[in-house]
Amino acid sequence: MAIAHPQGLRPHMHAAARVTVPAAPKLGPVTSRLLPGIVVLGAAYTVGSYVTSQLRREAGTMDRIFSQQNTPEVEEARKKALQVEANGDPRNNLLNFLGWS
Repeated sequence: MAIAHPQGLRPHMHAAARVTVPAAPKLGPVTSRLLPGIVVLGAAYTVGSYVTSQLRREAGTMDRIFSQQNTPEVEEARKKALQVEANGDPRNNLLNFLGWS
């Protein structure tokens, strides 16, 4: 049977061995509601900025590649192959929204 000690310590434990974790500062009701939203908005903005910068970089790369290929001879061959006069230019199609700049 265990002996009850007045401080709740076993005889071999010292009072310094009991470690108490410091309490986190209490947030007010307004801060506790706004802080998660601010963190989410910050993360979304960061991801959006990164994606936008990558898309601009890739668009610049593709523009350089295609500008080297857009000679009058290549454009004429493209018009013949796609039958632009009969079917219309696919570059001006509404579904080609990725090509809009």
